Parts: sequence; structure tokens; C-alpha cells
Amino acid sequence: MRATDVVDCIAGHVANQPDRDAVRDSESSLTYRQLWDEAGMVAGGLVAEGVQPGDRVALLLPNSVSFVVAALACLKVDAMFVPLAVTDPLARLQGIVADCAPALVVTTGPEAGGEGLTGARHHSLADLRTPEPFEVTPPGPDDRPAYAIYTSGTTGQPKGVVIGRAAFARAVATTADQLGLGPETRTLCVSPFHFDGSFATLFPTLARGGTVVIRAREALLFPRTFIRAVTEERITYTGFSPSYLTLLLASPRIGELADTPLDIIALGGEATAPRSIAEWNRAVPKCRVFNRYGPTETTIAVTHIEITPAILATGVIPIGPPHPHVEFHLLDPDGNLIDQDGIVGELWIGGEQLMNGYWNAPELTAEMLRGDVVAGRTLYRTGDLVYRQADGNYVYVDRADRVVKRRGVRISLLELTEAIRQMPAVLDATCATFDDDDGLGIAAFVVMDGADDEGELRRLLRDALPDTMLPDRMISVPGLPMTSSSKVDERALLADAGLDPHGAEGAA
Repeated sequence: MRATDVVDCIAGHVANQPDRDAVRDSESSLTYRQLWDEAGMVAGGLVAEGVQPGDRVALLLPNSVSFVVAALACLKVDAMFVPLAVTDPLARLQGIVADCAPALVVTTGPEAGGEGLTGARHHSLADLRTPEPFEVTPPGPDDRPAYAIYTSGTTGQPKGVVIGRAAFARAVATTADQLGLGPETRTLCVSPFHFDGSFATLFPTLARGGTVVIRAREALLFPRTFIRAVTEERITYTGFSPSYLTLLLASPRIGELADTPLDIIALGGEATAPRSIAEWNRAVPKCRVFNRYGPTETTIAVTHIEITPAILATGVIPIGPPHPHVEFHLLDPDGNLIDQDGIVGELWIGGEQLMNGYWNAPELTAEMLRGDVVAGRTLYRTGDLVYRQADGNYVYVDRADRVVKRRGVRISLLELTEAIRQMPAVLDATCATFDDDDGLGIAAFVVMDGADDEGELRRLLRDALPDTMLPDRMISVPGLPMTSSSKVDERALLADAGLDPHGAEGAA
């Protein structure tokens, strides 16, 4: 059954609950009727500026009500919105604009930095508003683009992942179903809106008639701001990365969340450590924890699973089973299908949530979306190693390019990281590869509790791991920096340590 388009979902709430709060930030608040009308007036401005169905509209807007209005306006006129990170350097923004050639770049105003971009017209959101709202362009084919998210591949060059309207609608509906979202849901958006992980909180909430609460991204880097927002806004659902969870758990005030209505947190974007979930459960025992998984190319998320005490007791955190209308296939290194439980293989994903392809990159699209792996199926090659448990849940093992070969031995950087995190006095850790004199080296960056004792930590690791897995460098750091998408910034750690990232030739 075809999922209802996101715009149609919001239109239904405008008809049935027009005065319910739809979205609010620190400066403004809109009901569903007001959101619909504001987006309609901006949509009218887009049409007046010549934006046609299928055109790209770049949104250089921070996490705000303005972003939601602009994105909905683009969807109303059947244009593809392209979120840009307001924190990105001008050179990267210019590269994205040059690649997607937007009809317009929408900003908050001249001071927002958009005027420095060449090759596209710029308009502030306020200047686009027209007196008469534009309603909705008649729907086109299901694969007409909804948005494009620019991610960096192994080369570091931005590539635009184009998601169609039908895939978007399916992912939004399934996410809302998996988490049980509804009109009483009050969601706090934590992740930046140029990162599609944020769409798992934003759009499913609006599709089900709930209320979205937005706070400035920079402010939420302080746990006290997150805790205050959850408390004051009566938040029931939020989602973020495991790295952000670690940041919250470092706060002595984390227990205050136990007295709030917070019912669900959903983790994604990185592997989740059992110890972090156990610590969260002790601090906020009534709040349920979901793990989710989904590459950008498969639209928001393709799995959800609640991490129950029984699952946590096993010490293995699965990513869950595939969503309805999504297929998982595992291949061994020789390209043979794996249909046995417990056997690790590379994950290929098919079904209704696949991307349309990469913008302006037909060769890359053909390489990553394949029709010759399973007869009659188009599949996306994730590059992730997983295995299936007997209960049908899948377990993430590592990135295929993070299972490295050093001195002839294969090592999972995720497995090594988890082993270090289990050591006494270790608060957090991550591992990365660097160029060593002998080829590939492994650096472990460790956040210690109290006085650093690298010698004792190395001794404990030698008791727990074979010598072949021990890191070449153990570097104590005060904390693990995060990228704008709330993942550990390994490149920054390596740079601070004076180490050069190892090239792709080090991957297994």
C-alpha cells in the first residue's frame, strides 16, 4: 500500500486540528494552519521567481521554524530542497551549489553568508513571502525528488543523495509507526537539519500531528540546555547519535530527566555501546531506548528496535529487523548470498526506501545501485558488515573499510574501540588509522576518568586482547570532538595528534 505523502499528511492536520502547535523554536511558534499558510506564501514566492517542479532550492538556514516553512514550501511546488550547513566553509558550500545548480538559495537574510556563493540567485525567506498563498502542485510520478542530502564519500567530495517523494513518504510513515508517534507527541530536534538523521524526528512528528520543538544547535551542545528544553517543553521523544548520548551522560544533572515526560530516545548514525544504554537506563528508567539504522541512500532509517533489558543483558545491541517494504541481503567476499544466521556479510538493501541516485553522478549511481546481485531486485551496496541472529534481528559489526589489515591480521576498529571502552577508568574512546612508518597504524584516543595511566591501560588491554589487536598509539584526550552531524570527528583527533589519516589502500 502506498504511503501518504508528507504534504498530504500535514494538510489533513490543518483540516482536523488547525490550532494545534506544529513547530516552535526560541523565537516563534506556528500552529498547523499557520505553518500551512506561511509555507504557502513562500511557495508563492518560489513560483513568482520561476521555480519549476523538479528544480533545486538550496536552504542555507539554521535549525529553526524558518527551515520547516521553507522545506514545506519546496514540497508544495514539487521542487527538491537541498539543505546546506550554515557552519560549512564557503568553499564546500560553493562546491555543492555548483553541483546542484539551484534555482534559488534561500537564507535568513544578507548576513547569512549566502551572498558569497556564486552561480545562484539568493533570497531571504521573508522576501519570498507573497500576499496570496500557493496551495499544492498536482502530484507527479512517485520518484519525483523530495530532497537531496550532500554527504562526503571516501574522497571527501560532496555527493548529492536524491530521495524521491514515495521513498520519503514510506520512511516517514514507518518511522512514526515503529515509534508510536501521534498528536500528543512533543519532539525535540537535536541533529542539524543538513543531516538526514534529523528528519527522523522532524517529519514523522509532523506527519502524525505532533509538535516539533527546535533549539539552536550550538546551545544543545551543553547538556543543561538539552535538559532544560526537555523539561520546559514537556518533550516526549527525541533522537540523536550515541556520541551525543555520551555527552549527556557526562552531566551530573542527567537524572533530572527521570521526572520529565520523556518517553523515547532513538539512537542512530553510529554503533551504540551497551554500557551507555545501561547508564541511561539507570538515570532515566522510564524512558525507552530505540536503536535505528539507515544509510542516507535508503532514506532516514530502515530498522528500529527497542533495546529491552533482556537484549541489553546479552551484551549485543542489534539494529533490528528491516522495516516493512525493505529487503536485506548479505553477500560474502566472493559475492555469494548468505542465508545462514550468525555469518557476517556485506549488507545490500532493496525495497521502497531506496534513493533515486546520486545527483550528476550516473556512474557512481550505477556502481552503488545494482540490479545484478539478486534477480529482479535493485539493491544498494551499504559497505556495512552485519549478521542475522536467529530471531531475525541484524547486528552491525563494522564498516567494511574499517575492518583493516595490519601486518596480515584483520582487525575491526569497532571491536577494538568497544574493548577499550570496557576498561576501568575509561569514559569513552575511539580508534582511527594513520600512516605509520610500517604502513597502517592504529591510534586509540581515550578519555580517562581522573589521572591518566596509559601504562596500566595497556596492561589491561594486553590481558583482554591478542597482541595483534593492540593499538600502536594510545593518546589521552579530554573529550571526543563531534562533527556537525554529531559523530566523532576522527580527522580532527588525528590532526591534533600530528597524524595523517591512512589512505583507502589500508582497508581490507
